[in-house]
Amino acid sequence: MSERQEELKFAYWVPNVSGGLVVSTIEQRTDWSVEYNQKLAQTAERAGFDYALSQIRFTAGYGADNQHESVSFSQALLHATTKLKVLAAILPGPWSPAVVAKQIATIDHISSGRIGINVVSGWFKGEFTAIGEPWLEHDERYRRSREFIEALKGIWTQDNFTYRGDFYRFNNYTLSPKPVQKPYPEIFQGGSSRAARDNAASVSDWYFTNGNTPENLKLQIDDIQVKAANNDHKVRIGVNAFVIARDTEEEARAVLDDIIAHAHVEAVHAFGDAARQAGSASPEGEGNWAKSTFEDLVQYNDGFRTNLIGTPRQIAERIVELKAVGVDLILAGFLHFIEEVEYFGQKVLPLVRELEETALRRKAA
Repeated sequence: MSERQEELKFAYWVPNVSGGLVVSTIEQRTDWSVEYNQKLAQTAERAGFDYALSQIRFTAGYGADNQHESVSFSQALLHATTKLKVLAAILPGPWSPAVVAKQIATIDHISSGRIGINVVSGWFKGEFTAIGEPWLEHDERYRRSREFIEALKGIWTQDNFTYRGDFYRFNNYTLSPKPVQKPYPEIFQGGSSRAARDNAASVSDWYFTNGNTPENLKLQIDDIQVKAANNDHKVRIGVNAFVIARDTEEEARAVLDDIIAHAHVEAVHAFGDAARQAGSASPEGEGNWAKSTFEDLVQYNDGFRTNLIGTPRQIAERIVELKAVGVDLILAGFLHFIEEVEYFGQKVLPLVRELEETALRRKAA
């Protein structure tokens, strides 16, 4: 299958913060250290993953008592690999577009074009307050992110760049050298609110959404793609998923039950309260986690809702169902990262590719 025949892409969450990807006290063979993560990156590269996404946290919470900074950490992963692309999470506010543009352009040269960014508009008010950053209302955060992305694109592609926004201004600025990747490194963003979807349909290359069913994802994706077409813009879609692949469905479901049974109840409720406060500030009163249950919030990007839990065959079939509704990338989290990423590459990914080929042949026929 050629690149233009749109093979699904696969990314994984980088555990550069402690606590793994679940708000649970269950035993995990996942570690936040540089050494563990470099080995994981090499494992993921061999397994067939395309991207790794480094997280950004400034304060402890939800099990993440220790956090490595995303841009610096991404470089460590790039140095340990040769093909994997690494996405560094960036928060407008703490970062300015001028600094990010220069940082990422340099890393792009060092890594031979393997760096990208995930622009996080921000949802945790306590984090911004703790580091002395102004906390903007919901839609203002996304409006700032839009200007942030527009400024980055301008700096990366133009000489004598001038920009007049409400949040950022540039006067005849020329960045040199510009990035290796043309026209610029890939720009990802997340969110589920109308403002997030509008941004994605206007300026972002990729849109990440929380885990969900194929039916609900299709509603979001159709909305984005109609708006993108009206804006003469193209955007691709990634969905969060927590993967529990085991030899039998019973084994996989038992692991899910064990994770939830060991949920850190106080931390899950605190996370849910903060997340809903951020989303309820949107004009439509919704954002990420608006409809999440307690069980959903144990995996803090609704990864259980995507239901990639079961045997390799079951998971591969569900992944291809997601592709059918417009998903281009699976952003995966795991309980025991290194061994489960390896298992996924050996058992699940080959089945996905087989099913993609079968679907392609049927379409051709």
